[in-house]
Amino acid sequence: MKYDPIKKSLGVIFNKKPFLRKLFYRLLDLLLIRTWHIKKAIKIWKKNYREGANILDAGSGFGQYSFYLSKQSKNWKILGVDVKTEQIEDCNRFFKKIGKSERINFEFADLTKFTKNQEYDLILSVDVMEHILEDVLVFKNFHQSLKEGGMVLISTPSDQGGSDVHDEDDHSFIDEHVRDGYNINEIEEKLKSAGFTKVEARYAYGAPGKISWKLSMKYPILLLNASKLFFIILPVYYIITYPISFILNYFDVNIKHKTGTGLIVKAYK
Repeated sequence: MKYDPIKKSLGVIFNKKPFLRKLFYRLLDLLLIRTWHIKKAIKIWKKNYREGANILDAGSGFGQYSFYLSKQSKNWKILGVDVKTEQIEDCNRFFKKIGKSERINFEFADLTKFTKNQEYDLILSVDVMEHILEDVLVFKNFHQSLKEGGMVLISTPSDQGGSDVHDEDDHSFIDEHVRDGYNINEIEEKLKSAGFTKVEARYAYGAPGKISWKLSMKYPILLLNASKLFFIILPVYYIITYPISFILNYFDVNIKHKTGTGLIVKAYK
């Protein structure tokens, strides 16, 4: 499934004006279950960092999480890094236009090589690790880059059907993935081997989340891959389906799942 071309097409539409870019971020916040989970975790974390924090958005993509973080405190400094130079340039232009470039910047970085010496209070990694083969090396770099007491917050598919893979014959819904998903014990052990003293992992995308993901992401992407004409009826589609997805997202975030197709992981130094 070609996911990047769809993202690029949407980027062309929403990059024309800053208010459209902000609208795009808002739509992603509403639609993506992982964003609901990440925002909940950040709200808990930020209670101890109201006076200031250095944050690394590791795999910043469109910059939507950097934008969300920027609204939480004027005292936070944020660096977004990514391997896609066009997205880095795009994000720097956008954040300069909206007057936030003094405390939010973006630069090219390969996470297998990027490291700082105890620089960050929080490292955010949203749907990134499933793209990187040398994951333990990245975890070690995260550990080195964190201050004492700092936290890494990770969202990634699990091996319980993540990337829409349910058996050996299935293929990842996203072509760019190097692994279909992590076993919950596997990622905990890898983070501890990288030096983290405390790791908390839990399932996301439980029963309600799996239905919501299909309604809000899988089916629209399948249709857009079939024909770009679906862009025309996409707003009507979401007007019909989003109230259902909203309720399902709420339950997914507020229920403890015995299993799920996603993982939310917190690792502390």
